[in-house]
Amino acid sequence: MPVKIAIAQIKVEPGQRIILDQISWQEFEEILEDLGEHRHSHIAYYKGVLEFRMPLPGHERTKVLISHLLVVLLEELGLEWESLGSTTFKSRPMQAGIEPDDCFYIDNYQAMVGKQRLNLDVDPVPDLAIEVDFTSITQVSAYEALGIPEIWRYEDEKLEISLLEEGKYINSLMSKAFPSIPIIEGISLCLKKSQVTPMSALRREFRQWLQEYI
Repeated sequence: MPVKIAIAQIKVEPGQRIILDQISWQEFEEILEDLGEHRHSHIAYYKGVLEFRMPLPGHERTKVLISHLLVVLLEELGLEWESLGSTTFKSRPMQAGIEPDDCFYIDNYQAMVGKQRLNLDVDPVPDLAIEVDFTSITQVSAYEALGIPEIWRYEDEKLEISLLEEGKYINSLMSKAFPSIPIIEGISLCLKKSQVTPMSALRREFRQWLQEYI
């Protein structure tokens, strides 16, 4: 007889991933409800495969820095924006769910102002998502299914931009959201200095670097 355990009994250590197979959509919904919103692990789901991942402290610092630099860029361009952080984006028709490290609405920011509940049957997906140490097939498939146009991916100490083209992600040297700015160059410079320079100073340096392109 199969042994059933409560999802809360599963412990994911920092830097680890756990993958569960043959999880129905209903079970996925129930697991999300059991886990609640106040947790540190992130989930990804695609067609029956459920993944849990627990970020390392270094992962969190890198994520926050990239997000801060993106906000500086948006401010310098005078663009309005909204962020829903690591909100769970899920679609039953697509059999997909994802929790990005961070996400931003730029073109569709107005639809998110004051938003308390998210329903992808009527609400747009983010224009841009940020992922650090993004290596999982489950996560890639979920992002593709949900149709998020652009991901900034930091992996192996390297920033990559992935754009959705005909349902698949392709690497790009330039951002679709900011085609006139060499994003990879500017953010990579800050990331290289982040081990010895505080975020506050990196924000100022990045703002100054942007002046050449704005």
